[in-house]
Amino acid sequence: MSIDVSRFDVAAVRAQFPILTREIHGKPLIYLDSAASAQKPRAVIEAMTRAMEHSYANVHRGLHTLANETTEAYEAAREAVRRLINAESAAEIVFTKGATEAINLVATAFGQSLKAGDEIVLSEMEHHANIVPWHFLRERAGVVLKFIPVTDDGRLDLAAYRALLGSRTRMVAVGHMSNVTGTINPVAEIIADAHAAGALTLIDGCQAVVHQGVDVCALDTDFYVFSGHKLYGPTGIGALYGKAERLAALPPYQGGGEMIDTVTLDKITYAEPPHRFEAGTPPILEAIGLGAAIRWLDGFDRAAIADHEHALYARVKERLNGANWLSEIGTAPDKGAIFAFNMAGAHAHDVAQILDRQGVAVRAGTHCAEPLMRRFGVTASVRASFGLYNTLEEADAFAEALTKTRTFFT
Repeated sequence: MSIDVSRFDVAAVRAQFPILTREIHGKPLIYLDSAASAQKPRAVIEAMTRAMEHSYANVHRGLHTLANETTEAYEAAREAVRRLINAESAAEIVFTKGATEAINLVATAFGQSLKAGDEIVLSEMEHHANIVPWHFLRERAGVVLKFIPVTDDGRLDLAAYRALLGSRTRMVAVGHMSNVTGTINPVAEIIADAHAAGALTLIDGCQAVVHQGVDVCALDTDFYVFSGHKLYGPTGIGALYGKAERLAALPPYQGGGEMIDTVTLDKITYAEPPHRFEAGTPPILEAIGLGAAIRWLDGFDRAAIADHEHALYARVKERLNGANWLSEIGTAPDKGAIFAFNMAGAHAHDVAQILDRQGVAVRAGTHCAEPLMRRFGVTASVRASFGLYNTLEEADAFAEALTKTRTFFT
């Protein structure tokens, strides 16, 4: 696959990321860990710096100029999120400190309505953030967890999924795109089946929202979550989308300022969503940074980015064709640009450290997906994940570095 440079100029993109000029161990940095956390463009860095230097105050409750300016920037970021995922209203967007908190918010608030024996359907490929909060309900309320199995090539077994649905199913919570294998799940179909069974749905979109367009109205999901730091934005910020009627039905997740309507010594009343779920001073600067990241991405052809990223993955596969000392985890058709693998006779951590000495930054470990590791019979894996700033030359250099790394174990 070739890149149409008229549609996507990777050199111009790279020039917007200061960190990409850095060297590691005397080698040019090749950053292949974007699935864990992406690097930040100047647009994000400067937006947050500008807010701190020129127009910072707490939001919503002030009447002075700085408060009004900061509130306007904060709420503009909420609108940017709404536009990114095509929600009907900005009131359906709750700012959280990340996708993990967003899932915990839904699990905790929705969980108050659950009874022992009620069922939550997850999958074997979920990130721990979409497993552990539901285990809390299993431990504390007697909720039953069921898991969609994963096929040998890394897809969800949809026939098995449908067999798991029943009259006690209350929620189906699955990832849109696997952070380990890159598998893109047919979430529209999964959502439709869940709704037919009378269940609600939550989609973990941390990976998918980075690499493809997301339309929550078309998907018809009840909840959708993602983090800012994987989307070229800052850490400490994420978003929860919830249909208006679903958010209105949830009790508050935390108590404090902002989330109230009135407080007396005898009772309290709560604000309407989204503020009901944003207790205390929110991540103001981080939200502004996320808004800047989304507006920055709006300047690109997202389809061209996707083609570019897939070309990088295809180039690595082409260069490593016939390398029988590598075993890839997850080979589903049309998967995202993530290459997870193990090297024969080598531990994943050792491979990652040797690659680092060659300037190549990859992830090694369980990737917060221990059930998926067990499904594939491994204790860890190496993961190279591609972003819009990676180049074909870097893909070639990564393949060459892997070949060199292999010599340490033969």
